[in-house]
Amino acid sequence: MAAIEIDTDHRLAAVTRRVEDSDREGPYKAVVASERYASPVDDVWDAVTDADRLARWFLPVTGELRLGGTYQLEGNAGGEVLECDPGARFLVTWVYDDNVSWVEVTLTADGDGTRMRLVHTCHADNPFWDQYGPGAVGVGWESGMIGLALHLATGETVDPEAFQTWSTDAEGRRFGIASAANWGAAEVAGGEDPDVARRRADEVASFYTTPPPEEPAG
Repeated sequence: MAAIEIDTDHRLAAVTRRVEDSDREGPYKAVVASERYASPVDDVWDAVTDADRLARWFLPVTGELRLGGTYQLEGNAGGEVLECDPGARFLVTWVYDDNVSWVEVTLTADGDGTRMRLVHTCHADNPFWDQYGPGAVGVGWESGMIGLALHLATGETVDPEAFQTWSTDAEGRRFGIASAANWGAAEVAGGEDPDVARRRADEVASFYTTPPPEEPAG
């Protein structure tokens, strides 16, 4: 298994983060992550909507990836494709442990590259949001965006074991802690009380502060 080389500081700087009130009726928050990729729009669209390519950088997925179809990510969320503008935008439900939220991905041309904007709309009136805030989904999406960037840059499959090794080593933990803090700052910029946002960011960061247990000898 070859090690994955990831420039942690570059990855942290590559993503723009926002936390906004959602236009959905009710107490919802929009967690917004945006990044520019050097690849053209059609290549990025294929990478984020084709089942074979999704498995090469994100997770294996089953179902019908079309308007009105349903999907299931291996060991993760599933849902329904609610809206789709091929080559430009899709909106899906995101159902995990009976909790329903929404994920919208929009692609626009940016010079000879592509700007991807991902919006995860979460219910803000529940204990999970109160404890963890936007970093709970934001850090995870940033991790996924690393996989997408690696795949687009090389066209190769991202080795899941190598990526997991990076995620749990010192640099991967540093990335998670810094990303959590950045999402806390984005929440403050979106109008949240700084003490509340800092507490939530610290809760997310705590996941990354403890090194993984060592493998037993023998």
